[in-house]
Amino acid sequence: MYDRELVREILTQILKSADTILYRFKPVKTLKDFTDSPAGMEKLDSICMQLMVIGESLKNIDKITNSSLLSAYTEVNWKGAKAMRDIIGHHYFEIDAEIIFDLCENKIKTLRDTLITMLKDIEKS
Repeated sequence: MYDRELVREILTQILKSADTILYRFKPVKTLKDFTDSPAGMEKLDSICMQLMVIGESLKNIDKITNSSLLSAYTEVNWKGAKAMRDIIGHHYFEIDAEIIFDLCENKIKTLRDTLITMLKDIEKS
C-alpha cells in the first residue's frame, strides 16, 4: 500500500498547475498568440514550466504507488504527460509551440477533470 496522504498532496499540486495553465492559456486564441510577440513567448514559457512540474510530479506518483494509480484512469495519456517533462527539460530549443497549444486547448481540461476524480476516489478509500 502507498502513502495516500502524500499522493493526495501531489495530486493537489498537479491540479494547481493544471489550473494555472488553463488560466494563463485563457487569452490565447490562436497559435500566433504564443509565437508572434514577446508576451506570447513568455506565456508559452510559463506554461511549459507548469507542464514540466506536472510531468515530474506524475513520475513521483508512479514511484510512490508502484505505477498502480495512474493506470486506473485511462482518460489521460499519462506516458505522454510524463514524457513532456523530458522533452521540455532536455530539448527546450526544439519545443513545438503548436503541440503546446494543442495540449492546452484539448488535453489539460481532461487532465484537470481526471485529477478531481482521483482526489475524490482517494478521499473515499
